[in-house]
Amino acid sequence: MKRVVIIGSGNVATSLAHGLAACCEVAQIYSRQLSHAQALATAVGCSDVTDDLLSLVPDADAYIIAVRDDAIAEVIAATPDNGALWVHTSGSKPIDLFAGRRARCGVLWPMQSFSREMVVPLDEVHFFAEANNEAALDALMDLGHMLSRHVVEADSSQRLQLHVASVFSCNFANHMWTLAHEVLDEAGLPFEAMLPLIRTTVDKLDRLSPAQSQTGPAVRHDLKVVANHLAMLDGDKREIYDLLSQSIMNRNPLDDNA
Repeated sequence: MKRVVIIGSGNVATSLAHGLAACCEVAQIYSRQLSHAQALATAVGCSDVTDDLLSLVPDADAYIIAVRDDAIAEVIAATPDNGALWVHTSGSKPIDLFAGRRARCGVLWPMQSFSREMVVPLDEVHFFAEANNEAALDALMDLGHMLSRHVVEADSSQRLQLHVASVFSCNFANHMWTLAHEVLDEAGLPFEAMLPLIRTTVDKLDRLSPAQSQTGPAVRHDLKVVANHLAMLDGDKREIYDLLSQSIMNRNPLDDNA
């Protein structure tokens, strides 16, 4: 993989472009908004940008489609098969999006939370790979290992399960922090007070399973504390607190012999 084209300039594309620029030539960057492509190209030392899918350079080794999920099929339909390796980077979309349109294709999904404003180092990110044949898979695994030490083969069904798990682990967890931020704002307290607690909770997962590290009033079945907290809340905060507390208690029944 000496020359790659990045199709996209958003959250995932930004970190991938930076990672790939360190180990091969980013030959071109495409974005529907040319200014976004130009900004990313400048950041990674790429000299060629376009906002026209029909103007993609024809001689790259790989074309990385890193656009929003509902735009992937549109990109594939709008571009010809030139014999290169074509890859999309979605965790929830199947490899079948390429069916009948590419001879060599695959999926390389980095299971990580990305933002355009912050480049994520990729060497410890877990990538999950799938390809339409063994030769394409070998090339895709090589591409993945250029970016990370952790590249695992996973089919579309497995990747969808991983995607569900990542929503619980990341997106829902972040929403809980958003609600905590609002609770603290109402009390005139800083969210920064939560950061040591959050970091310790995550750090414990290096040694304990999530179930083993569960603490709090619900796991103790401290119904008085749970009731007091519920009385302080309203709206969706109250519903979410009650639902999660019940879920924790259901998974941690009281031991009558204790």
